[in-house]
Amino acid sequence: MRVLMTGLGDIAHKAYLPVLSALPQIELHLATRNQPVLEEAGRRFRVAGLHASLAAALATGHFDAAFVHAATDAHPALVRTLLERRIPSFVDKPLAADLDEVERLVTLADRQETLLTIGFNRRFAPSHVALTGLQADLIVMEKHRHRQPDVSRRVIYDDFIHVIDTLLFLAPGPVQRQSIETRVKRDMLISVTLVLAGEGFTAIGTMHRNSGLNEERLDVIGNGQRHSVLNMADEICMDGRECRQRRGDWVTVGRQRGFEAMCLDFLTGVEERRPTNSGDILATHRLCEAITVHAEQFRSHAMTGSQQIAMP
Repeated sequence: MRVLMTGLGDIAHKAYLPVLSALPQIELHLATRNQPVLEEAGRRFRVAGLHASLAAALATGHFDAAFVHAATDAHPALVRTLLERRIPSFVDKPLAADLDEVERLVTLADRQETLLTIGFNRRFAPSHVALTGLQADLIVMEKHRHRQPDVSRRVIYDDFIHVIDTLLFLAPGPVQRQSIETRVKRDMLISVTLVLAGEGFTAIGTMHRNSGLNEERLDVIGNGQRHSVLNMADEICMDGRECRQRRGDWVTVGRQRGFEAMCLDFLTGVEERRPTNSGDILATHRLCEAITVHAEQFRSHAMTGSQQIAMP
């Protein structure tokens, strides 16, 4: 399988190249305009197929799959080029930072009958996957940042999107109602809370951008039990008593955080000619846009706003 990776930023080096470069069944190629980064990645991960641009790589022949790890603003043009050539594409979240663009790309993937996948690694992290079979009526996910207020669209689409997608992934039924609360000060998003509810369950996601520590916590509660995952490393189960488990010494970060399973699932989907899961992609990005629009309505000097919406 001939596979192309375009964009060689930090996440590509930390999460994807260690996985893909170790797979014997693929012929990996790399493309970026940053020549020193390209050469260093080629040496470090022993990749021979190096290209100065996406166009230069595509000129060498057809690719069976592509991974896009460029900046978010570059996603639409790169993904459109790949999909028009019917090359199955895996893209870092978000697909785009604009809902109209997301919808156009998903429509193109469907029209081309070409797999389009977004990198939501928490759907593949073993600690999170283990929570899907539980009888849960309350799901709470917190993802906080230490002194990092930022503009609403960037926070929601680049970071809070993981909280949104994880809640949708773990929700035990269709979401029927949602409510949004945001706090904005001097055009910077300070905090956001999303509540999703359906028959017999409530899912709450929250983020504070001026917290005391960078941290992430997921709690799934119900049936007399509470299962928690802290920073995607520590697992705690409470059932009248507390049991703690931490990632094993020999378990790689890529495996624990879901990147290994996610990459393999995408490549398997390519081989199986799996269709794009348009519904999941659109549901997550539409909530991103709804929260962003809500926050932008309250971006004067210092305001807090809340909104409740009944889902169709």
